[in-house]
Amino acid sequence: MQDQDTTNRAGGVDVSVVVVNFNTAHLLHRMFAALDAARGPLSLEVIVVDNASRDNSLQVLNSLYPLAETLQNKTNVGFGRANNQGVELARGRYVLLLNTDAFVAPDTLTKTVAYMDANPACGVLGTKLIGEDGALQPSCRYFPTPWNTFLMATGFSKLFRGTRLVDDLSWDHESERDCDWVPGCYYLVRREVIDSVGLFDPRFFLYFEEVDHCRAVRNAGWKVTYFPHTQVVHLGGESAQSLAPIKNIGRQISALQIESQLLYFRKHHGIVGAISAVVLTMLADAIKALSGLVRHRDRARATTAMSHTWKTLQSLVGTDLASRATR
Repeated sequence: MQDQDTTNRAGGVDVSVVVVNFNTAHLLHRMFAALDAARGPLSLEVIVVDNASRDNSLQVLNSLYPLAETLQNKTNVGFGRANNQGVELARGRYVLLLNTDAFVAPDTLTKTVAYMDANPACGVLGTKLIGEDGALQPSCRYFPTPWNTFLMATGFSKLFRGTRLVDDLSWDHESERDCDWVPGCYYLVRREVIDSVGLFDPRFFLYFEEVDHCRAVRNAGWKVTYFPHTQVVHLGGESAQSLAPIKNIGRQISALQIESQLLYFRKHHGIVGAISAVVLTMLADAIKALSGLVRHRDRARATTAMSHTWKTLQSLVGTDLASRATR
């Protein structure tokens, strides 16, 4: 990394890059190399918050990237809280939350910052996300509700085409578009937004923190925008896989996701919304289990569905009806 105190012509920091690391030492070199190649004329400062990694992340950071300011947590405080810690130190006009498994293109920083400079009503900006294979990932999203979550889980969305789903991949993603929320792996936030509404609700340990934040941003009158004219390669699930041996991380809902989803529904849809989400989840799981047994003769599929119901009920009880976090 170049000297992060390099200033622009105005004498300040353009972008404070906040990186939360948890057991992803193997990704740091690629992430930093891509970031350095993309800085162009922008002045950057890099703040890394390490969430008590058990690998050699700190050694890698200290030896290869000594100019990055590093905070070391004694325990894993979660993605949202760690980002909040990093933002407290940020001095930039913009704050970029960047995952260690997200690799920017050479023009990503300059193009997205230029868009924000030219569009002062935009509070949060996301960009096109692709996998390692080049496949488009959901990048421009709508708020989840108990109903649209049920439709996605069951496949019944085909019968309710007027319902706005969380992920709409039916368009080419080649045009700028205001949306409800953008994923947090590349999350460019205007400083005024942070000063106005803060960053993440600390109750969300992992998942749904950016959904909740974008809701606050929009409620405060700012736009959340999808910007398609550059792209970020996003692997996905790297830190989550180090928490537990989760298979098919992109498809399987972990206990952390279940808790965060319930907390989100309770916060924005009230107790009725949280209970409705649980009832619809149980119904979706029952449909999956029945389908697995009757149509596919797949006992494992039925077992997985019933296990998900059990985890959901456990989470509902453990969070006192989705009123508090367990971590």
